[in-house]
Amino acid sequence: MGRGVITALFATLLTSGVVAEPSQLNLRRGVTDISAQVYDLHMTIFYICVVIGIVVFGAMLYAMVFHRKSRGVKPANFHESVRVEVAWTVVPFIILIGMAIPAASTLIDMEDASQADVTVLVTGSQWKWHYKYMDRDVEYYSVLATQPEQIANKFNKGENYLLEVDRPLVIPTDKKVRFLVTSDDVIHSWWVPDFAVKKDANPGFINEAWAKVNEPGIYRGQCAELCGKDHGFMPVVVIAKEPADYEAWITEQEGIQRKAKEEEQKLLAMNMEMDELMEVGARVYQSACAACHMPNGEGLPGVFPALKGSAIATGEMTKHIDVVVNGVSGTAMQAFGKQLSLKELAAVITYERNAWGNNTGDTVQAKDVNALMTGK
Repeated sequence: MGRGVITALFATLLTSGVVAEPSQLNLRRGVTDISAQVYDLHMTIFYICVVIGIVVFGAMLYAMVFHRKSRGVKPANFHESVRVEVAWTVVPFIILIGMAIPAASTLIDMEDASQADVTVLVTGSQWKWHYKYMDRDVEYYSVLATQPEQIANKFNKGENYLLEVDRPLVIPTDKKVRFLVTSDDVIHSWWVPDFAVKKDANPGFINEAWAKVNEPGIYRGQCAELCGKDHGFMPVVVIAKEPADYEAWITEQEGIQRKAKEEEQKLLAMNMEMDELMEVGARVYQSACAACHMPNGEGLPGVFPALKGSAIATGEMTKHIDVVVNGVSGTAMQAFGKQLSLKELAAVITYERNAWGNNTGDTVQAKDVNALMTGK
């Protein structure tokens, strides 16, 4: 049975509803040359396996029907047959070589991340992605944007449920984009099916991948490595823009981040009042801390420690700042130094030191946080 017949049969099964749609059953062709190459390789190997299956099981079925004992057929004796031994060694070897040649070519192309036009450092952390453009002064976190009410089944689930973020990664089309993939804590995996990119993010190591997207659009993926309790809430969203649109976007982002840094420098010379710190701190705590330490500050016994009455939240202020800024190695307490602004860090630490009856009376200012982060 030829490849054309097999293709026609498979297409007939798909259109007749015997099996699911290709998007649910098969690989995607994707939007990059590499993803198309991977898809073609996959289908080639699939057809080879189908032919092998038909030949092997066809021969078995023929033998069982036409050489059964009830017809008086006596079995042939192949014991120690040199020809048979050679045949079933050489034929699989030739088949494997035939598979290996196109597979090796595709793998070499997939791993060639040299001569990139844009380089992005992708860092996984529980449970969000951080993107840093290595050739531009832009970096930010990308966090799940699906409403909590949808997750709790209070609202109807949207079209892109658990596959939407507040700040997608933006890349240019028709440019080679290199991804440097690493992790702040545990092993994650950055996966975008339409790019044929799936790279593990290992703490202490940097893995490379690349994509050259042919078509503008929005492409979605996920963390593909079980990384903790919120593993399912760590989506990847990439927007591919035309080069001119991308350049306008990246220039705008540089301006926004430059202005934010200038505002932070002004904040270092100011002291915020307790009321303002508590108001901002409460908002930051609810969005960044309450999922683990609970809104009432009592944590989850045996899993996440309480902040209410804790030695950290009521003890030495410098130690408290260090824990929030740098995290605690070997625990689920992540570092918020890169995730929050100086104002937000100062406010949330002040809030934790004075909420739920802690009442230390301490006010943490942006300059206090900056002093610990810079050593000045």
